[in-house]
Amino acid sequence: MKIRNMVFLVAGMMVLPLIINAQTPTERYEQMQRNLATGWNTWDTRSVLTHAYLPYGAAVDINLADTEGNRAETFRVGERGRNVPVLHPGPHTFDGAYTDISLEWQGIKLRVESAAEGLKNVILITPLEGNNPEGKIIIKPKALWFRSNGVAIDNNTFVLRPAGAGFVFESKVKGEFKESTRTEIVMSASKPVVICCACDMELTEAQAFIKSHADSFVEVNKKKFGEYYEVYNAMQNVLAWDNIFDPTINRVITPVSRIWNVGWSSNPSLGGFVLFCWDTYFAAMMLSTGSKELAYANAAEITDAITENGFVPNFYAVNNYKSRDRSQPPVGSLAVWTIYKKYKEKWFLELVYDKLLSWNRWWDKNRQTDGLLCWGSSPFEKVTYRYWETSGVNETEGGALESGLDNSQMYDDIPFDKEKHQQKLNDVGLSSLYIMDCDLMAKIAAELGKSADEKELKQRADAYRKNLAKTWDEQKGFYYNRRTDTGELNRRISPTNFYPLLANAPTQKQAKRMIDEHLFNTEEFWGEWVIPATSRNDPAYKDNTYWRGRIWAPLNFLVYMGLRNYDLPEARKALSEKSKNLLLKSWLEHGYVFENYNADSGLGDDVRNSDKFYHWGALLGFITLIEEGYYE
Repeated sequence: MKIRNMVFLVAGMMVLPLIINAQTPTERYEQMQRNLATGWNTWDTRSVLTHAYLPYGAAVDINLADTEGNRAETFRVGERGRNVPVLHPGPHTFDGAYTDISLEWQGIKLRVESAAEGLKNVILITPLEGNNPEGKIIIKPKALWFRSNGVAIDNNTFVLRPAGAGFVFESKVKGEFKESTRTEIVMSASKPVVICCACDMELTEAQAFIKSHADSFVEVNKKKFGEYYEVYNAMQNVLAWDNIFDPTINRVITPVSRIWNVGWSSNPSLGGFVLFCWDTYFAAMMLSTGSKELAYANAAEITDAITENGFVPNFYAVNNYKSRDRSQPPVGSLAVWTIYKKYKEKWFLELVYDKLLSWNRWWDKNRQTDGLLCWGSSPFEKVTYRYWETSGVNETEGGALESGLDNSQMYDDIPFDKEKHQQKLNDVGLSSLYIMDCDLMAKIAAELGKSADEKELKQRADAYRKNLAKTWDEQKGFYYNRRTDTGELNRRISPTNFYPLLANAPTQKQAKRMIDEHLFNTEEFWGEWVIPATSRNDPAYKDNTYWRGRIWAPLNFLVYMGLRNYDLPEARKALSEKSKNLLLKSWLEHGYVFENYNADSGLGDDVRNSDKFYHWGALLGFITLIEEGYYE
């Protein structure tokens, strides 16, 4: 900590120095990250059954073996394929104080719980009904990420000795011991197994220790969220299980899912991650419900990924791999302002402000045509020579990827301007999000006393808001994307056509028409499960693949946030209730939070390109927590 001022207070004969904390926002953030990366948790992206102690990287890795000698060594929720473990996640505190997950593999059925206090970590593995008693549990004490940890095993005991730590983890494994080697301890899966790190407990004592942590988790959250406990439970758990430490950037982050991380790392032993732009901002908002530090961390990390050209990229991964041709929906200021209103810490605004302002200006300079914005993709000089530095760049595909709605029918057959690097389409959704961004950035500028920036942002917001009127169709009572080459309105719609509500562009009368004539229209968007990314009367609705026909939580969320700008309480309540029901349908049955959902059945697992444990699916519940007053 840098001390720049010392004030002396006289109290009797004593002179007491009062230290003024003069850390810069960057220094405060660095310290916060160091504080986050401490203690026991499921930090390793490779497997949720690896319990690691940071900052030293000392770890206990749990594997399984069947009677044929086959092994399961990696465990990721929702992984698909033959003979992969099936996991059903339960509670997981953000700090790793308690975790609970059940699994099935080759007839082995187990529940794995953990409870941690300081150096102490107790892992309880309990056989479930129908478990194959011939299975084996493999305990592997190890060092992660090539960090220096001495490991010694003697029968059912092991010692982890982190280099330079000044302490060791003397640990015991209780249960039906089978054998041990220099690198692992083998236990029978037929009876409970207790792994006691830095402690020594018998089964009953360990069960009581685990239960006390489980009861505390439930008690605290039920008291805070009442009848909406399971809504919050789903949101916290998907975020906590997806939370990792990545050694390549030395950061605690919360990627969309561990499965997505795998393909972005050339060496899983070193870690591996990918952060997507609007996904991560949404995660930061949800995280702020229960963890200020994780909310700050994710908002800061994706903002800090800003490219050399001044925009936050579509994705940011290991080895400085970024989408330098395209950005993604500008929701950063929404996340930052929402988090700031909750915690009121200006240093957080100061930390991200300059980069968010650069991003805001970039849109106006690079994606503007006829006073509104178009999605695009700009050519650039390659940096890592990987796939997405070539595929779709300066083409319609790249523009669609920038939208975040990758294969949306709205962008079918839209020509691309290779000189301006834009789709020839004024996009209502993008333009509205940009107006919202200008409005919120103006509020942030005012909060930081940056009056010139505030004036600039307000003027830009007003100009774009005025221009958005050219996309309004009075006869239809709706906003439509507009072709920039012909001036014609594009009648292929999605929930993004409701985004002018976020921009405070329509009047109250217009907003009510949009909801009554389009959102509540069962031929377009309303139904038992809502809101489909494609209107039900569009031929692409039947495709039921990715953004063609399926329900996506971020679309529901942004439409809901737009509704909050208007006197439309019935619409807000109805959307909240339907979103909550969709989330709980899969969560209560399987413990899954899906990437997207079938708009007819409400199922998330009917297609393979819907990740089973993707954190932005929990936005469906975040809507309800906001609507019912549990997020303030």
